[in-house]
Amino acid sequence: MPKEILINVKSHEMRVAVLKDGQLEDYFIELAKDNSILGDIYKGKIDSIVSSINAAFVNIGFGKNGFLYLSEMTNPILEEELSKPTGFLEKIFHKPAKENKPVSPEFRVGQEILVQVVKEPFGNKGPRLTTHISLPGRFLVLMPIDKQFGISRRIEDPAERHRLRGVLQSLSFSRQVGFIVRTASKGKGKKELLRDAKFLYQMWLRIKNLANKGRAPSLLYQEYDLAWRVIRDTFTEDVDSLIVDSKQEFVKIHRFVRTLIGGHLTKKIKLYKEQAPLFEFRSIEKEIQRIYERKINLKSGAYIVIEPTEGLTVVDVNSGKFKSKLSPEDTAFQVNMEAAPEIARQLRFRDVGGIIVIDFIDMSREHHRRQVLATLKETLSRDHAKTDCLGISKLGLVEMTRERTGRSLEAISFSACPYCRGTGRLKIVDSAEQQHPK
Repeated sequence: MPKEILINVKSHEMRVAVLKDGQLEDYFIELAKDNSILGDIYKGKIDSIVSSINAAFVNIGFGKNGFLYLSEMTNPILEEELSKPTGFLEKIFHKPAKENKPVSPEFRVGQEILVQVVKEPFGNKGPRLTTHISLPGRFLVLMPIDKQFGISRRIEDPAERHRLRGVLQSLSFSRQVGFIVRTASKGKGKKELLRDAKFLYQMWLRIKNLANKGRAPSLLYQEYDLAWRVIRDTFTEDVDSLIVDSKQEFVKIHRFVRTLIGGHLTKKIKLYKEQAPLFEFRSIEKEIQRIYERKINLKSGAYIVIEPTEGLTVVDVNSGKFKSKLSPEDTAFQVNMEAAPEIARQLRFRDVGGIIVIDFIDMSREHHRRQVLATLKETLSRDHAKTDCLGISKLGLVEMTRERTGRSLEAISFSACPYCRGTGRLKIVDSAEQQHPK
């Protein structure tokens, strides 16, 4: 199916839409005033250590101290790429009793330490930090602290895994750092992988040099903007075209692709020159606006309600205006089968994180429940964020989690209303209205 990437650039925001066969597949937004620190690397200073939880609060010059587990000896990138992760809910219900491990003597108050932000500040909480630095590239992830090789579990062919491992071991600096081979590297040539590895290694050397010269707290590395991240992770050979409506951004993207990926993809980059706004011209603006609504109507007349709360997000499926001569059981099954993939898409579009409870219409037949759950999981498997979905109960409830690293789309685009003390929302930015002011 044809796949396209559309990039809409304004002075106050950048929006990216990924289309597959003309339908919205992914959506991202980044505001000019929204200073994301996810992925940034800092030289910080340990401000305090809390022995009871074996954690430290680290001053990175951000305002709120970052939170660092001192006993966390695993790399989140390794967990995600190399092994089947244990679900968050399973960890809650089946976790063994915690041992009160003493704080490692290598950490002390006032110590300067190199850390990376793995979760952005949320509510009153500061950013979550890790000492396991990772620099993601197009095909590889460089891990300067964890000196080991790994290959994504999604690459299953033994011969391909052996070939990729051989390419990495041929690097002159392979013993000094570690690498994870990403799924996107499958079938790629040695030249492409080496270019990615050298780029990441040079980046690490610059970070290391800054760390040696600078004093804490200081920013050593800032993650690239939205356009670069989309190009790195999404602009692959199966993409037919990348269309951008800003000449300045077009030149920058063209340079990125030519330098970091190769000239063979530059011919797919196109500058949009029509008068009509890009997203309206491609008939996706209305679908994007639906992402901000709490009620999503389905084609059959049924609808979904997505309601975020303080502790979790609730999704409710309703038959609405759906009309059928089938039995109540078969009617519920049809509505749920239509709702399941749309729920997965909406969670991805809105970047909903944390605990999610989905209330499907009650079904009494076990094979119907299994089918609905399988459809939901299949659509969730395309998500760029890690998800964990438990079974569907007799009441039609599904408990699941979705990885939260940054703020949701609603948190980016809305602020609490000062007049109703947070029970209403005020739109921070409305791209469609700003393009066509009343």
